[in-house]
Amino acid sequence: MRLPNLGSRERAFFVLDFWVMERQTNSLEETAQVAAECLASLEPSQQATVLALRGDLGAGKTTFTQALARELGISENVTSPTFVIMKIYDLENKVFERLIHIDAYRFDTPDELDGLNFSDFLKDPKNLIVVEWPEKVEGKLPPETVFIDFKFISETVREISYS
Repeated sequence: MRLPNLGSRERAFFVLDFWVMERQTNSLEETAQVAAECLASLEPSQQATVLALRGDLGAGKTTFTQALARELGISENVTSPTFVIMKIYDLENKVFERLIHIDAYRFDTPDELDGLNFSDFLKDPKNLIVVEWPEKVEGKLPPETVFIDFKFISETVREISYS
Protein backbone atom coordinates (compact mmCIF):
# COMPACT_ATOMS: atom_id res chain seq x y z
CA MET A 1 0.00 0.00 0.00
CA ARG A 2 1.30 3.42 -0.97
CA LEU A 3 0.91 6.23 1.53
CA PRO A 4 -0.46 9.60 0.45
CA ASN A 5 1.67 12.72 0.78
CA LEU A 6 1.39 13.81 4.36
CA GLY A 7 1.02 17.38 5.55
CA SER A 8 2.56 18.88 8.65
CA ARG A 9 -0.42 17.90 10.82
CA GLU A 10 -0.71 14.32 9.51
CA ARG A 11 0.82 11.06 10.62
CA ALA A 12 0.60 7.57 9.23
CA PHE A 13 1.74 4.46 10.97
CA PHE A 14 1.51 0.73 10.44
CA VAL A 15 -0.46 -1.32 12.99
CA LEU A 16 -0.59 -5.09 12.51
CA ASP A 17 -1.65 -5.42 8.84
CA PHE A 18 -2.96 -1.97 7.99
CA TRP A 19 -2.09 1.70 7.85
CA VAL A 20 -3.61 4.17 10.26
CA MET A 21 -3.99 7.80 9.21
CA GLU A 22 -4.05 10.41 11.93
CA ARG A 23 -4.83 14.00 11.08
CA GLN A 24 -5.33 17.19 13.03
CA THR A 25 -7.90 19.62 11.65
CA ASN A 26 -8.15 23.29 12.60
CA SER A 27 -11.42 24.24 10.89
CA LEU A 28 -14.68 22.92 9.53
CA GLU A 29 -13.18 23.16 6.06
CA GLU A 30 -10.26 20.92 7.01
CA THR A 31 -12.64 18.39 8.57
CA ALA A 32 -14.66 18.47 5.34
CA GLN A 33 -11.47 17.78 3.39
CA VAL A 34 -10.78 14.68 5.50
CA ALA A 35 -14.37 13.53 4.91
CA ALA A 36 -13.95 14.03 1.15
CA GLU A 37 -10.69 12.05 1.13
CA CYS A 38 -12.27 9.26 3.17
CA LEU A 39 -15.27 9.12 0.82
CA ALA A 40 -13.01 9.02 -2.24
CA SER A 41 -11.24 5.98 -0.80
CA LEU A 42 -14.46 3.97 -0.41
CA GLU A 43 -15.69 1.45 -2.94
CA PRO A 44 -18.85 -0.65 -2.74
CA SER A 45 -18.23 -4.30 -2.00
CA GLN A 46 -20.49 -7.33 -1.55
CA GLN A 47 -22.50 -5.58 1.14
CA ALA A 48 -23.09 -2.07 2.45
CA THR A 49 -20.09 0.07 3.39
CA VAL A 50 -20.19 0.96 7.09
CA LEU A 51 -18.37 3.86 8.73
CA ALA A 52 -18.36 3.80 12.54
CA LEU A 53 -17.66 7.19 14.09
CA ARG A 54 -16.26 7.12 17.63
CA GLY A 55 -15.63 10.07 19.91
CA ASP A 56 -17.02 12.11 22.77
CA LEU A 57 -19.85 14.59 22.43
CA GLY A 58 -18.64 17.56 20.41
CA ALA A 59 -15.66 15.70 18.94
CA GLY A 60 -16.78 16.18 15.32
CA LYS A 61 -18.77 13.07 14.36
CA THR A 62 -21.82 14.93 13.08
CA THR A 63 -19.70 17.61 11.39
CA PHE A 64 -17.86 14.84 9.54
CA THR A 65 -21.17 13.24 8.50
CA GLN A 66 -22.48 16.61 7.28
CA ALA A 67 -19.35 16.98 5.15
CA LEU A 68 -19.82 13.47 3.73
CA ALA A 69 -23.42 14.35 2.89
CA ARG A 70 -22.37 17.53 1.07
CA GLU A 71 -19.77 15.55 -0.91
CA LEU A 72 -22.54 13.12 -1.86
CA GLY A 73 -24.70 15.95 -3.16
CA ILE A 74 -27.18 16.17 -0.29
CA SER A 75 -28.37 19.75 -0.08
CA GLU A 76 -30.77 19.44 2.84
CA ASN A 77 -29.64 20.20 6.38
CA VAL A 78 -28.11 17.05 7.89
CA THR A 79 -28.42 16.83 11.65
CA SER A 80 -27.61 14.05 14.06
CA PRO A 81 -30.65 11.75 14.28
CA THR A 82 -30.37 11.49 18.06
CA PHE A 83 -34.13 11.35 18.61
CA VAL A 84 -35.28 9.76 15.35
CA ILE A 85 -32.32 7.33 15.50
CA MET A 86 -31.96 6.92 11.72
CA LYS A 87 -32.25 9.10 8.61
CA ILE A 88 -32.01 7.88 5.05
CA TYR A 89 -30.92 10.14 2.21
CA ASP A 90 -31.34 9.09 -1.42
CA LEU A 91 -28.37 9.92 -3.64
CA GLU A 92 -28.32 10.61 -7.36
CA ASN A 93 -25.54 9.74 -9.79
CA LYS A 94 -23.16 8.54 -7.07
CA VAL A 95 -21.29 5.33 -6.35
CA PHE A 96 -23.69 4.79 -3.45
CA GLU A 97 -27.47 5.13 -3.81
CA ARG A 98 -28.29 5.85 -0.17
CA LEU A 99 -26.64 7.45 2.83
CA ILE A 100 -28.03 5.93 6.02
CA HIS A 101 -27.14 7.92 9.14
CA ILE A 102 -27.68 6.15 12.47
CA ASP A 103 -27.13 7.67 15.90
CA ALA A 104 -26.97 4.88 18.48
CA TYR A 105 -26.38 7.23 21.45
CA ARG A 106 -29.78 6.52 23.01
CA PHE A 107 -29.59 2.72 22.59
CA ASP A 108 -29.69 0.67 25.77
CA THR A 109 -28.65 -2.57 24.06
CA PRO A 110 -27.01 -3.50 20.75
CA ASP A 111 -30.15 -5.48 19.83
CA GLU A 112 -32.01 -2.21 19.28
CA LEU A 113 -30.19 -2.00 15.94
CA ASP A 114 -32.23 -5.01 14.80
CA GLY A 115 -35.41 -2.95 15.15
CA LEU A 116 -34.14 -0.69 12.36
CA ASN A 117 -33.86 -3.65 9.94
CA PHE A 118 -30.11 -3.06 9.97
CA SER A 119 -29.34 -6.49 8.52
CA ASP A 120 -31.49 -5.66 5.46
CA PHE A 121 -29.62 -2.38 4.93
CA LEU A 122 -26.31 -4.26 5.22
CA LYS A 123 -27.21 -6.56 2.33
CA ASP A 124 -27.29 -3.74 -0.22
CA PRO A 125 -23.81 -2.80 -1.52
CA LYS A 126 -25.21 0.54 -2.72
CA ASN A 127 -25.74 1.69 0.88
CA LEU A 128 -23.24 3.85 2.74
CA ILE A 129 -24.08 3.53 6.44
CA VAL A 130 -22.67 5.96 8.99
CA VAL A 131 -23.07 4.94 12.63
CA GLU A 132 -22.40 7.41 15.43
CA TRP A 133 -21.71 5.84 18.84
CA PRO A 134 -20.83 2.36 17.48
CA GLU A 135 -19.78 1.23 20.95
CA LYS A 136 -23.53 1.10 21.73
CA VAL A 137 -24.01 -1.58 19.04
CA GLU A 138 -20.89 -3.60 19.71
CA GLY A 139 -21.00 -6.98 18.01
CA LYS A 140 -23.61 -5.89 15.44
CA LEU A 141 -21.35 -4.20 12.90
CA PRO A 142 -19.69 -6.23 10.14
CA PRO A 143 -15.96 -7.04 10.37
CA GLU A 144 -15.25 -4.78 7.36
CA THR A 145 -16.50 -1.69 9.23
CA VAL A 146 -14.22 1.34 8.89
CA PHE A 147 -13.73 2.91 12.32
CA ILE A 148 -13.02 6.63 12.42
CA ASP A 149 -11.98 8.14 15.74
CA PHE A 150 -12.50 11.77 16.69
CA LYS A 151 -10.75 13.54 19.53
CA PHE A 152 -11.50 17.02 20.83
CA ILE A 153 -8.24 18.92 21.20
CA SER A 154 -9.55 22.49 21.55
CA GLU A 155 -12.51 24.60 20.41
CA THR A 156 -11.20 24.63 16.84
CA VAL A 157 -8.86 21.62 16.73
CA ARG A 158 -9.86 17.99 16.29
CA GLU A 159 -7.79 14.85 15.76
CA ILE A 160 -9.25 12.36 13.28
CA SER A 161 -7.80 8.90 12.74
CA TYR A 162 -8.90 6.04 10.56
CA SER A 163 -7.54 2.95 8.89
